[in-house]
Formats: sequence, structure tokens, C-alpha cells
Amino acid sequence: MQTQLENNKTKSMMKKVMGTALSGALIFGMPVMAVSQAAQAATAADNLTAAKRLNTLLSNTKSMTANFTQTTKGANGGKSGLSAKNGTFSGNVSLQRPNNFRWNITSPSEQLIVTDGSALWVYDKDLEQVTRQSTDQQVGNTPALLLSGDPSKIAKNFKITQPNATKNYYVLYPKNSGSNFNSLAVSFNGGKPVMMVLNDSLGQVTSIKFSNVKKNTSIPSSQFKFTPPKGVDVINQ
Repeated sequence: MQTQLENNKTKSMMKKVMGTALSGALIFGMPVMAVSQAAQAATAADNLTAAKRLNTLLSNTKSMTANFTQTTKGANGGKSGLSAKNGTFSGNVSLQRPNNFRWNITSPSEQLIVTDGSALWVYDKDLEQVTRQSTDQQVGNTPALLLSGDPSKIAKNFKITQPNATKNYYVLYPKNSGSNFNSLAVSFNGGKPVMMVLNDSLGQVTSIKFSNVKKNTSIPSSQFKFTPPKGVDVINQ
């Protein structure tokens, strides 16, 4: 049975690591508030049309590799209390349908989220701890996993909007009241995801910008396999 200390360590790690697999603060160089105000003046697509368009964009991405830079700001506009300098993480991501996902933080600390569809592993090297979870448990709480999942199922978990029908910018709202975020925005350029924007339940805004995006490339299956290193604590949830 998992002890209270292990449970607290897991919660701390999941908040730290899973938050990095979420997303953003700026869209097309505009602050979130400015985007909302501009969207009010734009013609929005209806929800069904928005869902179909997002489904098409995601379905056309069979695989993807990219580098990312993430910054999290607190509700007061300051940097969040993350371990990264200036609240910034960087690393790389690989995904391949169906349900293969690898989110690798390389700086300033090493953290990893990886799944081959059967289980989701979260490894924090600093804590020397690995958490193994059911992938289904994280579909609604780990938006980045949507990039490698089944696009046709997104509408079951999220209300999908397209604030401006002429721009490939979508905002998703979780239907599950127990979700740990309030909204998620995804922007595409040339059919590739370039930015994700997360507003969480604590009032924090996390920005992830993708660069060097390569779409529909061959990725070794070994990238989505994980074996816990010797000596680390393994917690099953």
C-alpha cells in the first residue's frame, strides 16, 4: 500500500512534470486577454465545425517530433514556483499514432513522460521516482496526450471552439468538472502544432512553443518504451 509520504511525493512530481506537458501564454504574439477580446470581434465557428476542423488537423499528423520551450506564470503574473530557472523548461517531444507519446525535459532538470498506449510512465530523475498509470486516467488531465490519441474522441472529453473561423486556433474546455485545467488553446501553422496554451485551476498560465517541428517522419518504436532504472521507487496508480 502506498504510504502518505509516497503519495505526497507523487502529487508533487505529477504537478511538476505533468504541468510541463500541458501549455501556454501567448498566441500569435498577443497576450491571452488580448486574444479573448479580439476573438469577441471575430466570427467564431460553431462547435461542430470547430471539432471537425481540429479533428482533421490532428488526423493529418500521423507522427511528429519537435523541440519545445515552456514557461509558466502564476496568477499574479510572476513565475511559478517550479524548480526551473525563471520558470522555464526545454526539451523534445515525439509522438506517433496510435497512442505513442514521449515528452522529454532535458533542461534544467531531467524529467520524462512516455507511453506506448498500454501504460503511462512518469519519471523524475531528481526524485528518483517513477509513477506508472493507466493512460485512460490521464486523457482528460494531460492535454498534450491529445496530439497522439484518437482525434474522434476529443469531442467526448472537451467542448471545442474556434474563436476566429479564419484562423487555425482552437480553445478546448474540459467537460469533466474534476479536471485540473480550465481551458487549453492550440495553434497550428502550415498544418503543424506550433503553440499550446493552458489556463489551470490555480490561475496559472503555461506556455509551450514548439520549434523544429517535423511531421509524419519515421520514429523508432523504442522511443515509446520505458524500463524503470534500477534503484528508483516505482509507484503504481
